[in-house]
Amino acid sequence: MSLSIGVDVSKGKFDVALLTAQSKYRCKVFHNTASGFEEFLHWIETHVEQGRSNAQVCMEATGTYHQELANYLFDHQVRVFVVNPLRVKRFVESEGLRNKTDKGDAKALARFALHNELEPWEAPSKGVRELQALVIRLESLQTMRLSELNRLEVAHPSICDSIATIVAALESQIETVRQLISKTIDDDPDLKQRQDLLETIPGLGSTSIPSLLAYIGKPERFSTAKALTAYAGLTPAIRQSGTSLDKRQGLHPMGHRALRKALFYPAMTAGRYNPIVAALWQRLKAQNKPGKVILVACMHKLLAIAYGVLKSKRPFDPSLVPQSA
Repeated sequence: MSLSIGVDVSKGKFDVALLTAQSKYRCKVFHNTASGFEEFLHWIETHVEQGRSNAQVCMEATGTYHQELANYLFDHQVRVFVVNPLRVKRFVESEGLRNKTDKGDAKALARFALHNELEPWEAPSKGVRELQALVIRLESLQTMRLSELNRLEVAHPSICDSIATIVAALESQIETVRQLISKTIDDDPDLKQRQDLLETIPGLGSTSIPSLLAYIGKPERFSTAKALTAYAGLTPAIRQSGTSLDKRQGLHPMGHRALRKALFYPAMTAGRYNPIVAALWQRLKAQNKPGKVILVACMHKLLAIAYGVLKSKRPFDPSLVPQSA
């Protein structure tokens, strides 16, 4: 039986808790650095009988903080589970625990892995890892540029030149990162093939396709289009009980927010130029559905189309796409 290790990751450190066969904990703190990763792997070999082959490490998806550690462990043949924080939160609430500490969170993750059937996490390929880093960097640079432009609108004349200089530098970096994104895709045969397939889908373009390639990764890791749309959080969260509660919350809080964001504007474009998505848009509009409901449904449909194209490795063909929402 594998031993569960919970890992609570933050920016500078990560707390680990090994749940032993005697239901006791062994805890330790490591730096969230390359040397810390090496120390942690050695710690596993020391404290887990049969070493890394008998360990299963569970951590939450915490933005970018967990990614390098998860990649390192996967590359060193350690079984890793990356889980949604909301699932863990609900698990802890079910236990009736109130106190929250980093060590306590690590222990809770170890128990969560022990008591739940989880799918092992698979690290993306080297090309996808590079693309993910570049896409995230591009989004950060674009956010900084927008902030500076907003400041420029209300800035005192004495600082306008300074802001303009920063904007110019950011625009230069944005262009550099865009070129690196193109090169990364072109240099990776799998990414290049997927890009060529996605380019056949009306609504997707040079801005959205790199983000979809980065966030979807290998389409084969999703068994169905429904699994991918659930991963993105594009399935409705329904709360219903008797006659007093009947509520649809819209976007599911457990989804991949960055992937949803990457689909927002493409879905609007597809609502005009993609025959399948446009038909759905008009059908829902004729039913007097709210604008947000229509847009989310079109994001769902567009992502499902992208999955079908990637999984089949065939260009977009409207005649092969089911018309139902």
